[in-house]
Amino acid sequence: MRIAVMAAGAVGGYFGARMAAAGHEVHFIARGAHLDAIRKDGLKVESPLGNLHLKDAKATDNPAEVGPVDIVLFAVKLWDTEKAAEQAKPLIGPNTRLITLQNGVDSVERIAPILGADHVVGGIAFISAVISAPGAISHNGQFAGMHFGRIDAKPDAALTAFADAAKAASVDIKIVDSINRDRWQKFIFLVGLSGVTAATRSTIGPIMADPETRAFYRQLMTETLAVGRASGVPLNDDFIEDRMTFADGLPKTVKASMAADLERGNRLELDWLAGKVVALGRAKGVPVPANEAVYTLLKLHRMGAP
Repeated sequence: MRIAVMAAGAVGGYFGARMAAAGHEVHFIARGAHLDAIRKDGLKVESPLGNLHLKDAKATDNPAEVGPVDIVLFAVKLWDTEKAAEQAKPLIGPNTRLITLQNGVDSVERIAPILGADHVVGGIAFISAVISAPGAISHNGQFAGMHFGRIDAKPDAALTAFADAAKAASVDIKIVDSINRDRWQKFIFLVGLSGVTAATRSTIGPIMADPETRAFYRQLMTETLAVGRASGVPLNDDFIEDRMTFADGLPKTVKASMAADLERGNRLELDWLAGKVVALGRAKGVPVPANEAVYTLLKLHRMGAP
């Protein structure tokens, strides 16, 4: 298959590298020092699931050089969504499917007016990874998978072909007919993890071990679930307890990418995570004091270091 990864950050780069290693034609859309390093030395992935070094990785900063592909793995930062979707137009052919693996809860709705609803597919990635150095991705933990599906839940031959190819490449992948609920469940977990690890400047281990920070983490997720319900999404109370149990089992060193961005002085996705919960809470009349606290604590840092 012909696959484009836009952009070749930690998430998109990881899954794109797995597909390239399995023999598929993968084009990595990157920029700056990361692009220069991939062009010079290839793309490296360090992972408990197996290291990779794609010495001849195809990388560019111009999607027009790639042309139409079968699949676009779309994993840009949330503030770049519309701009990147416009830039992705040369990648879209009649049967192309763009799978968004972004952190937020409204990416499909933001991209569909630009590229066409039939081309845009909701997706969620289950992975903890960072760009450890230009041209290098560090994957943490034993989980690395993705779920995706059409918002209208219709069968899609193009998605089935990609899922089959990814499974053959040993990628943990699944097509679902409940992507709207599933992306909200991912959003609930991520709002909690990003909020508590960034606000406390801590990894998840100490947070879960302390009664007050543990309760704060739970409250962040509980508020987000309430906002989702008020938005018409079918969500169950037991999901919160399930995520608490999951967090207890995570490596103690895990933290959200937003916490890593905060440490590095990078721009934060705050407005589309805790900030989105605050905005929706106000619109729906749902109190969200814990998320308001996270937003207030991090607001002055959301554009990154001067």
